[in-house]
Amino acid sequence: MSEEAVETIELKDCPRWWQRRWLLWVGTGIVVLGFAAALAVEWGLRQMQPMLRKKVVETLSARFHSPVELDQLELSMTRDMIVTGGGLRILYLAGPTKPDARPNAPPMLEVDRFEFRTGWRELLRPTTRLVTVKVQGLRVNIPPKGDRGAREPDDPRRKGQSALGIVVDRIECTDAKVTLETSKPGKKPLEFAIKSVVLTDVGAKKPLGYTAMLMNPKPVGEVRSTGHFGPWQGDNPRDTPLDGDYEFTHADLSSIHGLGGTLSSTGRFGGTLGSLTADGTTETPDFRLDISDHAMPLHTEFHAVVDGTTGDTWLDPVRARLGRTEITARGAVTRAEGVPGHNTDLSVVIERGRLEDILSLSLKSNPPLMRGALVAKVHFFDPAGPVSVSRKMKLEGTFAIKDGMLNNPEMQAKMDSLSMRAQGKPKQANAQEAAVVGSALSGKFSIANAVLDVKDLNYQMPGAQMLADGQMQLVPSTFEFHGKVRTQATASQMTTGWKSLLLSPFDKMLKKNGAGLELPIKVTGTRSTYDLRLDFPHDTRAPAGLPTPAK
Repeated sequence: MSEEAVETIELKDCPRWWQRRWLLWVGTGIVVLGFAAALAVEWGLRQMQPMLRKKVVETLSARFHSPVELDQLELSMTRDMIVTGGGLRILYLAGPTKPDARPNAPPMLEVDRFEFRTGWRELLRPTTRLVTVKVQGLRVNIPPKGDRGAREPDDPRRKGQSALGIVVDRIECTDAKVTLETSKPGKKPLEFAIKSVVLTDVGAKKPLGYTAMLMNPKPVGEVRSTGHFGPWQGDNPRDTPLDGDYEFTHADLSSIHGLGGTLSSTGRFGGTLGSLTADGTTETPDFRLDISDHAMPLHTEFHAVVDGTTGDTWLDPVRARLGRTEITARGAVTRAEGVPGHNTDLSVVIERGRLEDILSLSLKSNPPLMRGALVAKVHFFDPAGPVSVSRKMKLEGTFAIKDGMLNNPEMQAKMDSLSMRAQGKPKQANAQEAAVVGSALSGKFSIANAVLDVKDLNYQMPGAQMLADGQMQLVPSTFEFHGKVRTQATASQMTTGWKSLLLSPFDKMLKKNGAGLELPIKVTGTRSTYDLRLDFPHDTRAPAGLPTPAK
């Protein structure tokens, strides 16, 4: 190809001067239009900001019949319009608070920050529908009913008009807190710290759905709940409907001083804030008290009525299984006056119980001193306060034990030997021939300040009966009882050989109230040993030859 042809082709491929200028004009025009569009968007956002702010304030004001304050609202534009705001305050939710009853009352609803996305067209409609609103730092303060005042009537000028300028499908809240104040002197407000909550189907006249996660303060643990709430009853929030299912996991019972173990619970509730009916179960595989620190499996099933505005709970009934012991309880858990926490007041019935389960839970000895079938009726009261549960709880009631056996073989052998002698069978009182005997016990008891007091103790085994009163220190598991022993056999019938002959003259003197022998005794002991001896006022020695069980 010639040089002239090549030059001609290159000239044809190069843009002429007017083509280069046209490209410059187009580029410049695009830049100018883009800049103008940005200015237009900025101007539009500035014009729409007060309009949207007004719509938000008017919507909330109409919904709650309350003055609304909004410190900040900003609009920005990406693919969608992003609206952010903060410092939102609704002064009251159920009528204006009384100035004379609540001076300088805090707003009943506060929001630190909120954000939502929407489109231009949606924002310009009379009723704007928002898919999701994100809220941070929500605080709800509900004063006592008597301080709320009357609900404001609807504005007659709005009759026939839509009350909502904004409709929200979903609200996602983080770091929320609900405070229920009380007018009772000495009682602190009830506070619920909510880690996160998602509200769906949000509307003024229908229940909204919720999924919430909160940290329970005592016992410390995570609660997840899903259900329905509302519609909000402004005149009386206690009548607001509420229902749901809950799951309470990894609750650390050591956050309650004196208890230990990890609790989990599931259940369902429904009703109103002022009266919720709840049914559920709990599982604590390692329940324990600090006075013994012996872990026991605890399972409960409960039916309860809860006042959601105070936290007061009425239990009717609670059915529990501690080890092999079945327990039924009824009573109330109510907020205390003057101190933080709740008072627990229960009536407890044990119809099919095991003594070793109760002793393992309450005493350090391992194995427990005695085992046997247990029946008991107990009144349990645990006052609020920072003291250990084992130290401040108070119990009183009656008990009966059947087929009681000592877990220490040596101690049981001594009781078997004593039973044989008391029946007038001294030749069978040795360890090889003595029959293993069970005991029956009954009496009244009370516990306060970690001390067990027993009254009217009736301890029976074949051939003998002990009537006594006594006391047991739960820490460090020591006891002392004073009373009398009555035997079926006379003093001489309880021994053999020359001892029997020596005691024969004393038989008539020692017989009393139909018993072959009646003597005062004293029983003392620790976790695993006991000492049974005569308890004469000035002389602890028995008449010559009378057998005295030793340690």
